Amino acid sequence: MSVAPKSQILKLADMVSYQEGSVVSRQITKADAGNVTLFAFDEGQELSEHTAPYDALLHLLDGQAEIRISGQPYDLNAGEAIILPANAPHAVKAKMKFKMLLTMIRS
Repeated sequence: MSVAPKSQILKLADMVSYQEGSVVSRQITKADAGNVTLFAFDEGQELSEHTAPYDALLHLLDGQAEIRISGQPYDLNAGEAIILPANAPHAVKAKMKFKMLLTMIRS
């Protein structure tokens, strides 16, 4: 998985492609302070409930997703974002195909 070249305009939604029955990821940048990763989820695909030790910003670029944080469901549409708090259990499910940008901030 290659990291995106620096100092260029990025068309984020075009940098990751849907694959049938899969979740695809592409790391955009990585540093000690955090990382930025693109994801493409096919309809019905999901990431099961898990936790992360850092806050993260999840920004939907395309489609619709259900984000569950500490048992509370949130329906997100393209252009919307939500913060995943550190150590809060969360899960992601594709209500339809969707692409997202995930920014993890380590502290």
